[in-house]
Amino acid sequence: MTVVAAERITSADEARAVAARMAAEFAPGAAHRDRERELPFAEMDRLAASGLLAITVPAVLGGADLPPSELAEVVRVLAVADPNIAQIPHSHFVYVNLLKLAGSDSQQHRYLGQVLSGARIANAQSERGGATVTDIATTVRPIDTGTRFRIDGVKYYCTGSLFADLLAVLTRLDDPDERSGLVSGQYIAYLPADTPGVEIVDDWDGIGQRTTSSGTVVFDSVVVDRDQLVHRSAAVDAPTAYGAFAQLLHAAIDAGIARGALNAAAEFVRTKSRPWFEAEVARAVDDPLVIQRVGELAVSVSAAEAALLAAGAAVDTARNAPDRVGAASIAVATAKVLADRAATEVSSALFEVSGTRSAAAGLNLHHFWRNARTHTLHDPVRWKYQHIGRSLVHGTPPPLHGVI
Repeated sequence: MTVVAAERITSADEARAVAARMAAEFAPGAAHRDRERELPFAEMDRLAASGLLAITVPAVLGGADLPPSELAEVVRVLAVADPNIAQIPHSHFVYVNLLKLAGSDSQQHRYLGQVLSGARIANAQSERGGATVTDIATTVRPIDTGTRFRIDGVKYYCTGSLFADLLAVLTRLDDPDERSGLVSGQYIAYLPADTPGVEIVDDWDGIGQRTTSSGTVVFDSVVVDRDQLVHRSAAVDAPTAYGAFAQLLHAAIDAGIARGALNAAAEFVRTKSRPWFEAEVARAVDDPLVIQRVGELAVSVSAAEAALLAAGAAVDTARNAPDRVGAASIAVATAKVLADRAATEVSSALFEVSGTRSAAAGLNLHHFWRNARTHTLHDPVRWKYQHIGRSLVHGTPPPLHGVI
């Protein structure tokens, strides 16, 4: 496993400043990378070296231990510049959080120490073929005295896998060896991406988020030690805000896409659009109907950003208050709905306010819409409405399944 040498970020102000600097570096090439499907290896190296990927590591281990709200702002700022780069480390932060919630002291020191040094984690979680996305066929089985295990299976949509130093693999243990001390259930196996038997396939062909390396990973007789396995139960079967944390970052990505699309629309109208003749103005930027529409879009984006701030504060509170986890999940669901709506609306309306010339393929302005449409498919907002409504009408708390 090879990692870059990483700086140490020690405060929220420093994290925000570094994120702004990284975003300024990444933004100019975002449309080109998307058009050419040029994977951002150099950019991800710089992101890892900046120290941003370690900002949630606990202070006792040498990290900044920044709260979810600050991480969400970092992700949002990166997503304004390049939503692909913002999504790549999503699973990294989620599986850092899983270690904090469910890992042993030795596992935290081992893996979070690597993160502090610049290591990147990618997910190997989703599968195809089951009745729903919750069906997991990838198995982990004891192979000798209970100290080693074998993993077999195929994972899809493994975002960031080509850039990863470590893979976090969702597995199912059905037949634990009593000598191992493990119980049956779902485990995350943390393993180097170059472990023998691991094959990372660059086959992601989505219409959007094209450079996220969200392809297939195959596990064929992959051998891991017992201390590489973390039982998920402590994180996902208890009110830990694990799901709210993960969903908050998805909402941040969508809010960032919305702001990026709005910025691009305003810039195009200012510098390239021609006015409609009936407006009787010399510049498109002075057309009152264009101004009206841009104002409407700005309200949608601002509402999404405000909801994201509120949701981040709610998740911050819930980290140390299990009785507030339900409220945090509802706040995040609300933010996700508004961010989803803003991202898809604004990225489409960009062309409405900019005019015909904005549709030129060479400009690749449609990457905002393709990114929004693809990323917002991650989990359906129609179920967010359900949980919000049930909470209000029935007083029913949201479920603890990890995606709300």
